[in-house]
Amino acid sequence: MPQLQAFRRGRPGFYPDQAIYAEYACARLGLSFRELDGGTGLLFGIASASREICFGGGRCSYYPQNDATASSLATDKYLANALLQRAGLATLGGRYFFLHERHRALRPPGHERGDAQDYLEALGGRAFAKPLTGSRGDFARPIASAAALTSYLDEVARSYDSVLIQPIASGHEYRVFVVDGEALYTARKRPPFVIGDGVHSLRDLLRDHDRALRERGLSDAATDDAAFDTVPADGELREIEGRMNLSAGGAMTMEGAGARAIAAATAAVRALGLRLGAVDLFVDPERRDVVQVIEVNSNPAIRFLESCGRDDLILAIWRHTFTTTGLL
Repeated sequence: MPQLQAFRRGRPGFYPDQAIYAEYACARLGLSFRELDGGTGLLFGIASASREICFGGGRCSYYPQNDATASSLATDKYLANALLQRAGLATLGGRYFFLHERHRALRPPGHERGDAQDYLEALGGRAFAKPLTGSRGDFARPIASAAALTSYLDEVARSYDSVLIQPIASGHEYRVFVVDGEALYTARKRPPFVIGDGVHSLRDLLRDHDRALRERGLSDAATDDAAFDTVPADGELREIEGRMNLSAGGAMTMEGAGARAIAAATAAVRALGLRLGAVDLFVDPERRDVVQVIEVNSNPAIRFLESCGRDDLILAIWRHTFTTTGLL
């Protein structure tokens, strides 16, 4: 039986991971895989002897076991938090703010850019901000002053309509992947980093990192602070604060998150009405029973599983998808 690497071999860099995993799973499970968009991997069909299901890349969901309502609720970070809090789960809270005047007549007061500055002040001048419906860590960034917030909102407004601003939180960050109320795996998330050479400033060292992010359609690291002018010593590792997503250069390792984190993750997926979801959480390193849900992903990427050789878990996820849709 062909291995997963054989399906990636020769694929262009833009080819979607999930199309590779779907074709691999089809080969293992006796289903047929058919490209529907000239080899881009953005549209493909999977068929059994009796039916065919089509899948789309980009913003389309690869997980039809999640209905559209549950998936869209999870995408809006503020609405998702409201449902999680209703279920008794601890979240990071926060408020949402719009970045443009359009549609202002359709929304309640208290969510404009001036209100965002007032909220930052109420939080003591420090907060964490990210697009309300963003993904892959795009524009997820700590904010440390009113001027920084103004600059941030101007930058984000070129790509998004709204942001979520939250109190600063910390802890060890984990991802728990849940399928039908069971944790399939848990992983520890770590931030991206650069290594000093004793010559170049931290800002210079981040240029290649930022160039790679831009090529993937993601925002740069925030380097407007004077601290980025410092020169790390040769061999010194400097973490890049703010986001730990693999797509933003972060790392993940298989690691248990603890019983309380798993219970919170399964409850979070259930509260949003999902059958499958990846839940990101903060776990207090001193008191592992203190857990806060960061967000719930209803269309999670699974490249991490390939990188750590867990093809069996990729197969398990797609087997669940095929079974749910009646292909198996």
